[in-house]
Amino acid sequence: MTPVISTLRTAAPTAVTPAPTPSPSGTHTESAVEDTIKAAADAGQSFWEWFTGWPLQVLIILAIGILALVLLRRVIAHVTERIATGAGTTTTEGSPAWRRYLQRTPFVEDAIALANPLASQRRAQRARTVGSVLRSTANITVGTIMALMILQAVGQPVGALLASAGVVGIALGFGAQSLVKDFISGVFLLVEDQFGVGDVVDLGSGATGTVEEVQLRVTQVRAFDGTLWYVRNGEILRAGNMTQQWSRAVAEVRVPVDADIDVVRAALGRAADAVQADPELSPLLLEAPSVRGVDAVNDITMSFTLHAQTRPGDQWEVSRELRRVAQAELRGAGVLVAPADVEPAALEQTEG
Repeated sequence: MTPVISTLRTAAPTAVTPAPTPSPSGTHTESAVEDTIKAAADAGQSFWEWFTGWPLQVLIILAIGILALVLLRRVIAHVTERIATGAGTTTTEGSPAWRRYLQRTPFVEDAIALANPLASQRRAQRARTVGSVLRSTANITVGTIMALMILQAVGQPVGALLASAGVVGIALGFGAQSLVKDFISGVFLLVEDQFGVGDVVDLGSGATGTVEEVQLRVTQVRAFDGTLWYVRNGEILRAGNMTQQWSRAVAEVRVPVDADIDVVRAALGRAADAVQADPELSPLLLEAPSVRGVDAVNDITMSFTLHAQTRPGDQWEVSRELRRVAQAELRGAGVLVAPADVEPAALEQTEG
């Protein structure tokens, strides 16, 4: 019995252990990660292709345009300021001959400065005026070019836009004749040097004051009371410049009609000499102050006038000093009587 059982055990097939199969959840996770990475790569590639198109071109145009505008404005400011101040570059002993030749002060400029001491001041005013106009022109020009290049980069038809802008410009030209007139007048104001920044002008209609800025369309004038006037260049029919080349200080003095003319003239002559001898006022004078004769006579007073040629813009200070000294000299000569010297009885009789 035992041999038979062992024979059956030997003949029975052995059981095989099944091999482990991969989990479905793990396969799904790896596939999702790969899809996510591929989608991110595709999105990055798409974004890069989009960014390297017109957005990158627009950014480059903006960066180059802003940089060019900043450099252009700095160059204009530097050149105009050097022309205004007349500052020359300093040379060193070790500099080459050609550099010293270029850095030397021009002979013509020295001759003009010696012939007319006010030429440098006028040159400074013109340089700053032209500088402000050039900066405004640079802003408009660079801004227009940047806008056209950006439209072309985006894909807009710039040619058709310019053609339509030309047609619209012609149509608007008939309706904007005053604007064109302002621009043309502004150009002639600068070319003819009628006035510049820093000049005291009278442009009519109450616009009297110091010129702060001259543009192609408008001129800004600051009045004495602080009012800032904006005057269109096309509306300037006359321009009175009080500070160009030279000015004249005029001081009118009134004395009693029964005063001795010779005594008055002598007192006013001493006043003129005192102003000329003043160390603070003498640099402002281009000629010695003088006294004219009797300019006007009425029933009460006679009018005399003191005048002197001065540097531009200094006539008001010299006029005030002439009046002050003239009044002191006339009181010293007994022509004018101070209120403290009048007797009370005479005041009562005058009031009665």
